[in-house]
This record gives sequence, C-alpha cells and structure tokens, in this order.
Amino acid sequence: MYWNAICEDISKTTGRTFAITSKHSVGGGSINDAWCLDSGDRQFFAKINAEQRCEMFHAEAEGLLELRSADAIRVPQPICWGKTRGASYIVMEFIDEGTRGSQVLLGQQLAALHHHTGKQFGWHRDNTIGSTPQVNTPANDWLTFLRDQRLGFQLELAARNGYTGRMTKDGDILLDKLSHFFDGYQPEKNLLHGDLWSGNYRFDREGNPVIFDPAVYYGDREADIAMTELFGGFGAEFYAAYDEAYPLHVGYNIRKTLYNLYHILNHLNLFGSGYQGQAERMISSLLAEVR
Repeated sequence: MYWNAICEDISKTTGRTFAITSKHSVGGGSINDAWCLDSGDRQFFAKINAEQRCEMFHAEAEGLLELRSADAIRVPQPICWGKTRGASYIVMEFIDEGTRGSQVLLGQQLAALHHHTGKQFGWHRDNTIGSTPQVNTPANDWLTFLRDQRLGFQLELAARNGYTGRMTKDGDILLDKLSHFFDGYQPEKNLLHGDLWSGNYRFDREGNPVIFDPAVYYGDREADIAMTELFGGFGAEFYAAYDEAYPLHVGYNIRKTLYNLYHILNHLNLFGSGYQGQAERMISSLLAEVR
C-alpha cells in the first residue's frame, strides 16, 4: 500500500517522523480521494489519485505556493507530493474548518490577492481545471490568451467530444467577436485562483477565509469574480466588500457570462451533455450583444 511511502515523504520533508495512527476519508471533490492523516500529535490533508496524475498534483502544489506568495489570504501549505507504486499524491497542511466567518473579510482578502500582478497573462507552467488540461503559455495580449487558451481550447475539445453543429458555428463567431467585449477596458495581469466556486473556500476555526484547490494563472480578475456567481455560495457582503476594495469595471456584468462560459464548456467536456444547452444559451446571449 502507498501509505508507507507517503509517511516516509512527510517525515523526510518535515524532518520529523510521521506514522499514521488513524485516517479518515474527507470531502475532496469528484476527482481525488481525500484523507485526513493523524499521527496523534499532527494531522495532514492528503489527496490520492492514479499514478499518472502526479503532474496534476505538482502543478497544484506550485499553485498553492504562488497564492501564498501574495500574503493576502490563507492558503494551505503544501508539504510534499509525488508518486509511488499505484498512486500519486499531494500532502498539505490540515486546516480545521470553523462554523462561521466573515464574507466581508473574504471579499477584502480576495481583492488583496488580485492586486498581486504578473508580467504576462498565463503562468510559467500548465495545470488543470478539474481534470482537464489548462494551457497557460504566457502571452502579452489578453484577447489572444482568452481566445486560444481558454474558450478556443474548450470549444475544440467539445468538438472532439462530438458537440458540433450550432455550438461549433456560433462558438467560432464568438471567438471572432471577442474584442467587442473589451471596448474601453484593459484587463490587468492579476493573480487568480482560477477555480473559485463555493466548494473551494472555507473559514478556519478563527474565522479566517481559506482558499484551496486552485487552477492558478495570471489573468483578468473578473474571471474569478464571475465564477463566484456561477454556482452561488458567496454573500452580498462579499461582493460589496470586494467592490469597495477593488471596484469592478462597468462592463463586468456582460463579460461575466463570457468568463463563465469557459467553466460550463469544461463541465460539458468533463460530465457530458447535460451542460450542452446551457453552453449554447450562453453563447447565444453573448452573440446578441454584438449583433
């Protein structure tokens, strides 16, 4: 079993022997098996997947470190990651979840994270969005990055998965019209969580916001805010606090559909045709803005 190898890696990385006295399964999403590992005096959070998923965990560890480098919001400390016979894994700090926290503080700290900027759009390495590859080849132009590495990538994947016809035709038109949505607006190269839905934040025992499971890159901060609206779970106080700290451009209310289309297309490619109608309606509503 792989637990011995993981304990050895934790021990080597931390400089203290770690042996599991108990472990229990915890929520880790639909992609990985997630565990709390307990030695009696220390706990760690571990995610396990197939051996060939090792690079996914390596990218996640680097993403957590990138977010932590902004010193804006609490992010779990990655401890070690790698692969052993039959499994790949990432181990990180275990953070006890609290029962309450401040949406105002969450909004303020996310704004502080977004104030951390880079030199180019993208990132120094590719990662994943869910289990889908996410290409982050650095670019100086946001429209090119958005067209080729975000929406275009997902539309091409959808076509390969058999979702053609109206989606392919209208999707190609939308890609040609992207510049319309950025008249008078020049996005900054903000540090993004990249997958910021309600399942990827919590509050710790002291009420501090914690974000995790990132798909990090540098891009338009509106993409993070848009995803917070996609599935709910963020309060009105969050949006008010964020906008006070880092006001959104007036065109955000239209562009948020553009940014969330990326995630709905990804859900279509990951989970199937139940998302096709939603994706097609989003494309139609966006095209209605430019016709």
